Amino acid sequence: MHPLTQLDLAAVAWFLFAWLGFNFLIDISPLRSKTLSCTMDQYRIDWMKAMCTREVRIMDTSIMAGLQQGTAFFASTALLAIGGGFALLDATERILQVAGDLSIPVADSRALWEIKVLGLMTIFAYGFFKFGWAYRLFNYSSIVMGAVPERGRASEETIHAMAKQAGELNVLAGRHFNRGQRSLFFAIAFLGWFAGPYVFAGATLAVLVVLLRRQFASRARSAVLSGQYPVFTPADKSGEYTATGSSNPFT
Repeated sequence: MHPLTQLDLAAVAWFLFAWLGFNFLIDISPLRSKTLSCTMDQYRIDWMKAMCTREVRIMDTSIMAGLQQGTAFFASTALLAIGGGFALLDATERILQVAGDLSIPVADSRALWEIKVLGLMTIFAYGFFKFGWAYRLFNYSSIVMGAVPERGRASEETIHAMAKQAGELNVLAGRHFNRGQRSLFFAIAFLGWFAGPYVFAGATLAVLVVLLRRQFASRARSAVLSGQYPVFTPADKSGEYTATGSSNPFT
């Protein structure tokens, strides 16, 4: 007898449709330009434009370090979750026995339980790869950012071109980080399958609604869109540059 029922297969199909469809909607579809993520991508580019106008870039490196630390935290969390999945597989018999004693509808068979745990581990593995690659991209972005020359050391075209490269790498890193974070959100919906296909489908719908609201109708999106992108113009500098990169107006 096959461990997966028609309801289970339908719930899994709905889960995959919701997850992949949401990724398509946010990252590829024409509606992408109206999302919170797309707006933040523009801010990432503008950040690099502002960075290349500053002589002291300690603030920029601090922000980049914070992005890297957050990405590393989620990557470690996903790796720990994978280890927890192996622990669940090793304790399958005991968990099913306890669930049966408490009349908790966890799974009808050992095979079904293992399929659910392996599916959950697959989601966490996907998230780990996304977070790991995002961490590397943030590293690459910080390296390119550090290679952007100071004003007066190269032409304006070269400075802005390198700043744009750093911004594009930062945008790409942010997209992979977002996809990894979405996998964790949908992993919460996947947990509903342990209570049955109906709970699985309902949890998937709830997570999908929450994520759609955050991208298209959240207060965060309204706050981001309420700002205006500044127009950066070269500052009027007088005097000579010292060895530290600062300008002395008295020379």
